[in-house]
Amino acid sequence: MRTTTTLEKLLESIPGKDINHLKGKCGLPLSPYFSALKLRWLLDNVPAVKKAVEEERCLFGTVDAWLIWNLTGGKHGGLHITDVTNASRTMLMNLATLQWDPELCKFFDIPIGILPKIHSSSEIYGRLVGGVMDGIPVSGCLGDQHAALLGQMCLKRGQAKSTYGTGCFLLYNTGHDRVVSRHGLLTTVAYQLGSERPAVYALEGSVAVAGAAFRWLKENIGLIESVAEVEDMANRVHHSGDVYFVPAFSGLYAPYWQSDARGVICGITEETHRAHITRAALEAICFQTRDLLEAMRKDCGIPLSRLQVDGGMIYNNLLMQLQADLCGIPVIRPHMAETTALGAAMAAGAAEGINVWNLTNLQPNPSDVFKPKITDYGNSYR
Repeated sequence: MRTTTTLEKLLESIPGKDINHLKGKCGLPLSPYFSALKLRWLLDNVPAVKKAVEEERCLFGTVDAWLIWNLTGGKHGGLHITDVTNASRTMLMNLATLQWDPELCKFFDIPIGILPKIHSSSEIYGRLVGGVMDGIPVSGCLGDQHAALLGQMCLKRGQAKSTYGTGCFLLYNTGHDRVVSRHGLLTTVAYQLGSERPAVYALEGSVAVAGAAFRWLKENIGLIESVAEVEDMANRVHHSGDVYFVPAFSGLYAPYWQSDARGVICGITEETHRAHITRAALEAICFQTRDLLEAMRKDCGIPLSRLQVDGGMIYNNLLMQLQADLCGIPVIRPHMAETTALGAAMAAGAAEGINVWNLTNLQPNPSDVFKPKITDYGNSYR
């Protein structure tokens, strides 16, 4: 959140301080969340970084670029590259051209020369250098949530997945169309499976705090002893006792984008105990996901008929059932939850010259299905 002051300065130069001023090009609202503001902050506040840029010995990239740089040799000839999905989250890439945009870079006063070369998500970029894996090709690169979308096999327009981890991220495949959200969502590249193939786009909604809420309950206020006990404790009560928890520890992300919002727990009475607050924390995740689904329905006009899920929190059966109940659609949980790793492997294996994955003939993952149990008339169960 330290980049908030940088954001405020930039907004002063925009008519009406419109946070969506650049959204038509990069698909993102102006927010401390994205890379461009972090880089601008470093250039303004860290003399060593500013000097390195002036002396043309500084490179910038997201984590994927740093990994590929080191895997392919680092200072000894390493590749300084990224892929379209990671580049689309910096606020510096033009979603139409899939290249760094001169006007966006000028707006943030960032020299294009320090940025990595943009590639597709699936191609042979180079080879590992050193060790027992020397010579093995590096052929897949995607952002975390984009890889999960691919791993969930959401390859068709209208399919969506939600990842439940420290935060919660919902991606909706919009095919080759770039849908500009009017309801607080992000437009992003979902993936591009080959340099000669067109990019597939997605709408994304980001929830800052999901699993992190339970870490806060454990470490900050000692309400629980371990995250593993959350489901059992929340199951001790049948409802939250009208307790509501808004875990806006670092502001609210999609669809509100209020960086100055703060968390609140309300509805506490003398009848409230730990189980109510723990259950309210689970419901908070589901309510925020419901907000994202509503925004996606408004932007695309087609409500989802099912929600595919992944991430570490999906083993919480109560969370999955609450999500199905509050969204009114089935929640599909794959038996293999690490779909981000699977998606990265699929992109790498489908690259031209590798060809160990056939993405046109995929079988669905074995899954558990959580169906809604709440009726349209209230909290009576079928």
